[in-house]
Amino acid sequence: MRKYPLPLKGSLNLLPCLSSAFVFKSKPMSWNALKLIGFLSVLFCNSITKAQTNTTEDASYIHRAIKKVTDVMVHDIYSPPVASRTYAYITIAGYETIIHANNDYISLTGQLHGLTSVPQPEENKQYNYTLGAVEAILTTAKSFVISEDTIEAFRQSILQEFENNGVSSEAFNNSVAYGEKIAAHILAWAANDNYKKIRSMPQYAVTDDDGSWKPTPPAYIKAIEPNWNKIRTWILDSAEQFKPPPATTFSSNKESDFYKNAMDVYNAGLHLTNEQKAIANFWDCNPFKMNVRGHVMFATKKISPGGHWINITHVACEKQHADAVQSLEAYTCVAITIADAFISCWDEKYRSRVVRPETFINQFIDNDWTPLLQTPPFPEYTSGHSVVSAACAFMLSKMFGDNFAFVDSTEFEFDLPPRSFTSFKQAAQEAAISRFYGGIHYMPSINNGFDEGEKIAAFISSKLKTRKSNDQMNAS
Repeated sequence: MRKYPLPLKGSLNLLPCLSSAFVFKSKPMSWNALKLIGFLSVLFCNSITKAQTNTTEDASYIHRAIKKVTDVMVHDIYSPPVASRTYAYITIAGYETIIHANNDYISLTGQLHGLTSVPQPEENKQYNYTLGAVEAILTTAKSFVISEDTIEAFRQSILQEFENNGVSSEAFNNSVAYGEKIAAHILAWAANDNYKKIRSMPQYAVTDDDGSWKPTPPAYIKAIEPNWNKIRTWILDSAEQFKPPPATTFSSNKESDFYKNAMDVYNAGLHLTNEQKAIANFWDCNPFKMNVRGHVMFATKKISPGGHWINITHVACEKQHADAVQSLEAYTCVAITIADAFISCWDEKYRSRVVRPETFINQFIDNDWTPLLQTPPFPEYTSGHSVVSAACAFMLSKMFGDNFAFVDSTEFEFDLPPRSFTSFKQAAQEAAISRFYGGIHYMPSINNGFDEGEKIAAFISSKLKTRKSNDQMNAS
């Protein structure tokens, strides 16, 4: 069951109007006190938003539309790779619509594999491109989610807001029609990315050898997306372009590197500090965690790893006061990076098929040991959190700067307190090591995965151009 400690509205980031010094006092605050502060900040920020937002070009419409898609994917339980695909398509749809509001921006046509020229707005017609972008995002999203009715209800509500806020009938109709044209084009492009094809491909076959991945307790879920490397890449030349070093050779010999790596995980799990536990839980991002209480088993839902970084992008955009076009530029660059990072990571996972620490430790070290976090249902090498987080941090640093301090409140709605970071890279490093603290990854997977992610993002940022000047936001 998903928990909502506060009545959230739209995509509002909790606590952005409070200074870090106020939130993180030297004397620890109670969780109830922190919740109360969060609630008051929601009311305070909402009042500011209502007072200052008098234009239908405001970026909050974009943030709210993307957050709604995130909420629906959490509800519908989307695996991390599938969620990454959705984020890429919806943000690209929005981006290709809104760039016509600013002549400095250029289309991604010809830059992304298979993306042909998108429909253009008609001359001498009035448009509100923020409205068009919201329509493109939500119309595209409806084809990717199960809870289509939820997206449609939100769409109707937000379109009504545009009407109420003064968009003329002509601009309204033109913008909605244009957003729908873009969405149709993006969906036709998506139909050929091999997603439907891999739905019918053979699934992962569990083998008897000790070194290969096997389903883990408590639910023993089958392997997630074993054919994801067949998905069409976005910028990468191929799924294996940034193939990491080979995984550590499996061995149950106590003198082997593999055994020692497992012992490191085992010993760390036995001596975790409260801070290490907090880090592991904050970055868990498990879309479907099974909880066992006696004879009762129930699931809790959380945001995906990619969704967490999408929200960090939101935090950065708000702190930077990015307008609607800049915000969609940031979302799109990050979403494309996340999508290619998952393809690369999943390519290696099902090539090396490395057994998880929980399985190895239970068989060869301690039958009663359990990791702090629930082991994800796919092979161990490389660490998806490490690959994706490193890639996102690289891309966000490229756009907003290397020393961009921020407060990450992504997990607040899942009953976890915010954490503060001095840079995107620091956040990514914490996300990566969280998997070691959680007991679900060996260190080589984390280190090599981080390198893999940075190389992926460096390549993407060298290829992906969003502005005529080839500059992005604060990049210098």
